[in-house]
Amino acid sequence: MRLLAIFLALTAISLSSLADELLAGVAKVDITHPKLSAGDNPLFAKALVLKSGETTAVLVTIDAVAIAEIGNIKDPFLANVRAALAKNPGIDPKSLIVNASHCHGVVAPDVEARTVRAVREAFENLVPVHAGTGAGLENRVQENRRLLLKNGKESDVRHAYALPPNDAVAAVGPVDPEIGILKLDHADTGEPFAIVYNFACHPIQGAPSGGNTADLSGFASKAIEESLGGDVVALFVQGCGGDINPAYYKDVNRPHDGRPLGNQLALSVLKALHEIETKPEAKLKIVNETLDVPRADHSKRIGEMETEITDTLTKISGTSLNLDTFLPLFVKYHLDPNSPSYSSHRYLQDEYLENQDWKTLDARNINDMKKYVANIRLLEEFTRQQVNLALLNKHQKRFTEEKGKPVETEVAGLRVGDFRMVTFPAEVTVEVGLNIKNKSPHKSTFVAGYTNGYLYYAPTKKQAQNRGGAQEDSDCMLAPEWQDLFETKVAEILKGL
Repeated sequence: MRLLAIFLALTAISLSSLADELLAGVAKVDITHPKLSAGDNPLFAKALVLKSGETTAVLVTIDAVAIAEIGNIKDPFLANVRAALAKNPGIDPKSLIVNASHCHGVVAPDVEARTVRAVREAFENLVPVHAGTGAGLENRVQENRRLLLKNGKESDVRHAYALPPNDAVAAVGPVDPEIGILKLDHADTGEPFAIVYNFACHPIQGAPSGGNTADLSGFASKAIEESLGGDVVALFVQGCGGDINPAYYKDVNRPHDGRPLGNQLALSVLKALHEIETKPEAKLKIVNETLDVPRADHSKRIGEMETEITDTLTKISGTSLNLDTFLPLFVKYHLDPNSPSYSSHRYLQDEYLENQDWKTLDARNINDMKKYVANIRLLEEFTRQQVNLALLNKHQKRFTEEKGKPVETEVAGLRVGDFRMVTFPAEVTVEVGLNIKNKSPHKSTFVAGYTNGYLYYAPTKKQAQNRGGAQEDSDCMLAPEWQDLFETKVAEILKGL
């Protein structure tokens, strides 16, 4: 009897260990639009299925601008994918996390079916894995696009309008250089199986041809996969990149190309991987909660901006110059400020004769150029105001149609061993992510925006005070209270992870 009891106890321990074993399956499916080639940087839907005991978690990364609202993926994409996976292979809808890279590539019309296929393929190929967590650092490929102006307002770096003058800019915002990494190795061989890396940066540098591309994050994943070899799949998870641009975003002196930045990001991931040790014990947990977030009422700010725009336009004054006369004058007066209108000997001759002819001409031209430049700057400011006012009006229209009712949002939490990640379905700005990381009780905590839906930009409370000054605070449907509500909910989720 005693031997039987020992045998049963050992068997129970063995079965318990087996039940808690971490299994993973991974797959990727090309989702590039068939009529818009992406060259050597195709768009993918990648799926990572994780299973331990009775718990299953699925992470899907999609090379697309967003899940719903903008771009090619529209509602009810997420609901349909969840319904299909609930039917086969029986995945709980709340166990699915779908993150958009926010690249501006164009996906195939049947992206929904291709995404489901990727998850099913991953589910069918589960193998034992070991997991490890770590972080890399990369601060060369990104920059904060919000500009703090000397007048106390904030602007941003966009192609939609001109930058404010250099002499008006006082400071820039922070970046998050941390790359959150989940490394999965084959349990039997120790060879790399899959890499999940979380990083905050808009992947919108584009391709030199201007064509369809998975952009810098696509190039990064490709470089990681090729460097590690085998059938390794690298899954890029977009972080809090709402106000983070790729470096040199508005450079007009060289072709826009996401490849160099992507390769730099990949090298930083690969460097960090060497320091990550994977282990067989990896607790798996996933939670999905609903959070009601109040909508922003922009009506007051819209009225203020309309007044500001009228004021800007009334400041434009007449000048005798046009573009054809301004440009040569501008060049001449910057080449030689002392004798711009003619050779120096004529100025000396005037001085000798005690005449003011050339100096009078220069004074008039300089005054006209100052007026012309002032008009240009006012028109640039008008453009920024007009573009951002249109964004506010768009969301105010939605506020009215929805009668101001709160926005129902998903907040998910995922734990794989020491790796913990929380999500939000908007373009979260970087300071929110930094706040969550700093307050988290766990060392390896990462934040993903652009996940399980799309709610446009989610600026900080302070940034929201700048409504109409930058895209993040203008293209926003959320009231400032969203930040406290989200961070409180995240604290609860992280405590349970």
